[in-house]
Amino acid sequence: MKDSNESHRARINEVFDYLHTHPEVSWKEVGTTAYLKKIIEQEGFTVQTFDECTGLVVEVGEGDTCIAIRTDMDALWQEVNGVFKANHSCGHDAHMTISVGTLLAMKEIGFPEGIRLKWIFQPAEEKGQGALKLLSLGVLDNVDYLYGVHLRPIQEIPDGTASAAVCHGAASLIRGTIQGEDAHAARPHLGKNAIEVGAAIIQGLQALRMDPLIPSSVKMTKLQAGSETGNIIPGKASFTLDLRAQTNDAMRTLRTKVCEVIESVASIYHVNIQYNVHEGLVAAIVNEDAYHLMEEAIINVIGEENLQPRIETPGGEDFHFYSLYKPNLKATMLGLGCDLSPGLHHPNMTFNHNSIHTGIAILTQTILNTIKSISKK
Repeated sequence: MKDSNESHRARINEVFDYLHTHPEVSWKEVGTTAYLKKIIEQEGFTVQTFDECTGLVVEVGEGDTCIAIRTDMDALWQEVNGVFKANHSCGHDAHMTISVGTLLAMKEIGFPEGIRLKWIFQPAEEKGQGALKLLSLGVLDNVDYLYGVHLRPIQEIPDGTASAAVCHGAASLIRGTIQGEDAHAARPHLGKNAIEVGAAIIQGLQALRMDPLIPSSVKMTKLQAGSETGNIIPGKASFTLDLRAQTNDAMRTLRTKVCEVIESVASIYHVNIQYNVHEGLVAAIVNEDAYHLMEEAIINVIGEENLQPRIETPGGEDFHFYSLYKPNLKATMLGLGCDLSPGLHHPNMTFNHNSIHTGIAILTQTILNTIKSISKK
């Protein structure tokens, strides 16, 4: 396995360098799609692209059972050293490179008979919308096993180690508008102060009680009210609430309780609060069969001493929509230790690039383990 990947090292490094220096934001991964299509077709594969969106799919072989590798493609838009630009600070450039590497490794090893292999390059993960789009296009129809990969920061696991599951949490947003009544600052009794209403919502959220064994949080991340005139009590404000929970059941409970707080505050202050719940991302749904096949691959490639337990992280990932909407799908995501610092989404994020080759080896071995498991049935 390691010798096989070594033969592609220079090519893989070249792919990463291009992707890293040509980042594109969600739904605008046009150049990225074209580049990947070109280099994959040069290897003799047929590539499927979409009229409706960016992204591409490569499918090899025939058979009733399908094993798929999924990678995200988009970069973030953020300020980097004083300049706003697209920036691969979440590792998607590495993820794409790893996926290309597994395709090349399987080409060298030889594709199995009677089993289909599929590589899915998905746009718009950072928007939380790409997975849903590909589901609507039928890309996941007839896929049986699905594997993903994500670089992990030093705060979670050390460099040179890996986990067979990244258990992301669920995330939701609630956006709303408070409609009170303006008043002169000298006559507060004639108005309904939207800022005070917002503060009451915050106090209500702080009083919520959830199961302490399941991580969850809710916080106000935006409250805008008032104008340049400082002697007017603002009657109108807009707000945003960010909700996080480690399980989908906990998120449903949290959303219900937060909505009750908003309704209660509106009643107490006699104001109208209009709000919308954006369900956002769902928590991870890890399949045990897929987990153990990847766990075995990690042990095969880097040794049992470098196998990490499941990673629980409050961050979100739209990868888990696939399992939610395809309940029979056997899916898990590789968490790759790579000395990533200072952290994901930091504008100056760095990581150990050698981990790309480790990720290729682990995912390739996971495919081989899965093929072997299918053949036994």
